[in-house]
Amino acid sequence: MLLSIVLVLEAVLGFFITLTVFGLKALDPFWAFGGGALLCVLLLLTALVLRFPWGMWLGWALQLALILTGIILPTLYVVGAVFVAIWVFCFWKGRQLDRFQAAAAASFRDTDPTTPPTA
Repeated sequence: MLLSIVLVLEAVLGFFITLTVFGLKALDPFWAFGGGALLCVLLLLTALVLRFPWGMWLGWALQLALILTGIILPTLYVVGAVFVAIWVFCFWKGRQLDRFQAAAAASFRDTDPTTPPTA
């Protein structure tokens, strides 16, 4: 869930990167809007398929693509790195929360609801 949120935020970032690249005339409008639209669509679609192992790998590949936007404008290296740091944190925290929920679910299954609680 956390990673999906990050990918949607990165898609919004991709939209603003597109506008910036176009406005600064760093790329031809065709490539600026085409590449920006492709990046945004891939980020949004990846948010939908993160439940599959290949979706997670695609998410990591898109993090690399986000950093590589710095080739167009060097400032985007910093922006990409910040968002990749957020991605890594959410990846780590999400795994931690998944382990906690699995342990809580296992503990809940192990308790018998017919036995009275002990003091």
